[in-house]
Order: sequence, then C-alpha cells, then structure tokens
Amino acid sequence: QVDGKPTVVLPSAGIDTSEPDAVVIGLAPDHFNYQSLNKAFRMILDGAPLIAIHKARYYKRKDGLALGPGPFVTGLEYATDCKATVVGKPEKTFFTQPLTQQSCNPYFTPYFLQDARDDVGGAQNAGMLGILVKTGKYREGDERKIEPPPYLTCNSFPDAVEHILQNLL
Repeated sequence: QVDGKPTVVLPSAGIDTSEPDAVVIGLAPDHFNYQSLNKAFRMILDGAPLIAIHKARYYKRKDGLALGPGPFVTGLEYATDCKATVVGKPEKTFFTQPLTQQSCNPYFTPYFLQDARDDVGGAQNAGMLGILVKTGKYREGDERKIEPPPYLTCNSFPDAVEHILQNLL
C-alpha cells in the first residue's frame, strides 16, 4: 500500500516489495512458475487478498498464442477457495466507469476488439455494443462462444470503424 491505498507495483518502480500484503496477478509470463505461484498460494491462505489485473485466458505473441493470467488466477482461486477481485476485463466496472465519468450512455457506445469473451462479452455485459474484429488473437468460431453473440463481427478494424460511421453516428 502507498498512502493507505491499494497499489499495483512493478518491481522497477523503486518501491520495497519485500513484505507484500496482497497477491496481484497481471501479465508476467516470466514469473508464472511453481515457486512464485506457491508463494502466492500460501500468502492467500494466510489472509492476503487476491487481486487480478484481468483474467484473459490467452494473448497473442510473435510466436503464437500464449496463456494469459486468467488460468493462473483461476487456479489460485480454486486452490485457496477464495474469489479474486478483478479490476480489469471482463468486469463490468472496467467498461462502465470511464463512460460514467464522461456522461456517456453505454447503449450508444461501441466497443471493438479481438477477444470475444473478455473484450466483446465484457462490453456487452456492461450494456455496450460489442464488435468482434477477426484479427490478432481471433480464432474461427469465437463469435459463437458468448451469449448474446457480438452485435457485429468484422474482418478488420477499418471495417468496424466504417460500420460505426455509417450506422451508429
């Protein structure tokens, strides 16, 4: 904590992390090993809160798809019988808070990206128009993995923008 507020700390931030009081999981592939996960497991059992930056199942790297933090967060939840506080996608507040701050109506706000569950499903759960773009980590059939299905599925970001300009403005 910094000034009594929960804080996400990167090791390079110059803040002492030698005595952590929370387990914060983000995308840190080099740190997802048995030793660090077991340390997190023990901390949670001893009462430390589990905080997830997001619960993405996978992400795209140059060499192909790779596990995201979601499987590790879910494993710690299962092993410790606790529920993580998720502060990013697909949580509803991740999508609605910026809209509220700008006095925007979610129904009139399109949101488009390449992940059906976390991006599009999360946005739609928040009342937004979810547009799935078939690029990046998109896999054939992703649009059928969420209910309701995406408002629209496009082949590219320019196609999504064109649809918004022609039909939603």
